[in-house]
Amino acid sequence: MNFSQTLLRWYQIHKRELPWRGISNAYYIWLSEIIMQQTRIEQGLPYYQAFVKKYPKPALLAKAPLDDILKLWQGLGYYSRARNLHLAAQTIRDKHKGIFPSRYEDILALKGVGEYTAAAIASMAFGLPHAVVDGNVYRLLSRVFGIDTPIDSTAGKKKFRELAAELLDTHDPGTYNQALMEFGSRYCTPRNPDCDACIFASICVARERKLVDKLPVKANKVKISERYFQYLIIRYKNKTWVRQRKQKDIWEGLYEFPLIESQKMLTESGIIRTREWKKWFGNAQPLVRDASAPYIHILSHQRINARFWEIETNRKPTEEDWTETSFAKLDSFAIPRLIDRYLETR
Repeated sequence: MNFSQTLLRWYQIHKRELPWRGISNAYYIWLSEIIMQQTRIEQGLPYYQAFVKKYPKPALLAKAPLDDILKLWQGLGYYSRARNLHLAAQTIRDKHKGIFPSRYEDILALKGVGEYTAAAIASMAFGLPHAVVDGNVYRLLSRVFGIDTPIDSTAGKKKFRELAAELLDTHDPGTYNQALMEFGSRYCTPRNPDCDACIFASICVARERKLVDKLPVKANKVKISERYFQYLIIRYKNKTWVRQRKQKDIWEGLYEFPLIESQKMLTESGIIRTREWKKWFGNAQPLVRDASAPYIHILSHQRINARFWEIETNRKPTEEDWTETSFAKLDSFAIPRLIDRYLETR
């Protein structure tokens, strides 16, 4: 069985019709690749359509305020992608005269573009012979060819890159790369893969040796840290306050309610004793009206346990980095999905 020919035959019959397929618009392909990272197509498709409609050219994306981009991105998570999207669009405008670069090296140099994304864009938009290697590809190739070298090791990355390049259909690398990613995501899934319907069932080493649930191998397991957030929804004459996160983290640039981070989930008396509470309210006696049930928000390396406290005060807060707003205007701010979930249920 010829791996590449078998894969391409399957793709011609079973491929999903998606708006960034069958086009050579590198900018649109780039948007789709960035949006679909760590995202299911069903979830990402409306975001792709919204970005293409609002920012049909790199120059429009480049000059847009970052707050507008983060707001349009809201709900997708991994917000560094949106910030990098904005910076890369400015590079395209300033360094490439608003035209998406056609050289692999120039594509790779764009902020937020790694080897996988550069290969996808170069092959799909310009027909350049660069093989994609992402999580779907690691999984499919490790199982079909029985490779147990850790995918997060130097040797493993080298081995998979070489194999992917060897299998690449250089006559139509864009179509081949899309076929490889699509088959991996639909059939050779991380859990409960559809091995009975797999076109490679007869040659799959992992299936023959009962290693499907063991491959691919990762040497370093991610340690999940627990964090505890106490958000304060402060009420004063029908006003409330939010602040923009300045920390260099995944929520940088997004807005949130005043936050007290603690070592564990706090009670009302615990919150009142915190340093932040005393700084913000001093000798005033705000009234705690309500406390939400805990909200759990899982990120790649951490799990956030959050509770929202509704506070009523008769003194206007004066923190310099807080933004006063009405409750009716909260939806105009770009906020993390965690806070959006809470507001949806208020």
